[in-house]
Amino acid sequence: MSNLKIGIILGSVRQGRNAEAVTDWMFDFAVKRNDNADYEIVDLADYKLPLLGETLPEAEQKEAEAAIQAWSEKMASFDGYIFVAPEYNHAVGGALKNALDYLKPEVANKAAGLVGYGSLGGARAHENLRLIFGELQVADVQTAVTFSLMTDFVNMSEFKPADYHAANANGMLDQVITWSAAFKALRKEPVTA
Repeated sequence: MSNLKIGIILGSVRQGRNAEAVTDWMFDFAVKRNDNADYEIVDLADYKLPLLGETLPEAEQKEAEAAIQAWSEKMASFDGYIFVAPEYNHAVGGALKNALDYLKPEVANKAAGLVGYGSLGGARAHENLRLIFGELQVADVQTAVTFSLMTDFVNMSEFKPADYHAANANGMLDQVITWSAAFKALRKEPVTA
């Protein structure tokens, strides 16, 4: 079987975001494991997605359609995902929710792991994402990586993760790899009734 393609989705578009450092840490950690997986960072800020259902001026419509198409194709290209999701106001950020609303067949029957940060490690954003994934037919794995703004960031801005996060990162990656491989095999088999 060819290597699995796992997208690491940087799920914040906010200026000065901590998500870049967390995403880079997750990417480096995953690559060093030397799994049978190819990891790629996908920065949501690179896709200028309009609000779902928003009416745009004609001059902006083609650019928006191109961004939506590029986002759809990129997400469809992966066998599984790791979502880096900060917690905003007890939930997933609006930009990531909006981006997920553009998807369904692209991500259905694939696995996802969660990496979060916030005052409670992004746990409430994770719970919010689990509800969304259920509707999108994405199988989220049990183990998550949760970074606290209080203990894993200096002055809530400089990322300095504690060493103990490696155990959860390894567990989450093991589950994402296992589930992604299983779903990849299932997606290749025709279903007959």
